[in-house]
Amino acid sequence: MSVSIDDVHYIAELARLRVNESEAEAIQKDLNQILGYMQKLEELDTTNVEPLEHVLEMEFRTRKDEPKEPLSHEDAMKNAPDADSDYFRVPKVIE
Repeated sequence: MSVSIDDVHYIAELARLRVNESEAEAIQKDLNQILGYMQKLEELDTTNVEPLEHVLEMEFRTRKDEPKEPLSHEDAMKNAPDADSDYFRVPKVIE
């Protein structure tokens, strides 16, 4: 299977992209190289290959869920760009 210039223009139209002829030719070349590589991959025998979750052997690491002191009201209000005593002031979003 190969990609034609018409295919490139059709894909560009679907993606709402404007491509000139030189860009279309470059995209056609790239897509055909990708498809050629995919054909090479299809030729490999993968019957005894286990599927991978990740390409690197990694353990899922999480921190322990330990209770801590909550942030004090004063510390939380220190970072507010605009505050009114006990509340954060934010721009009005509902009319």
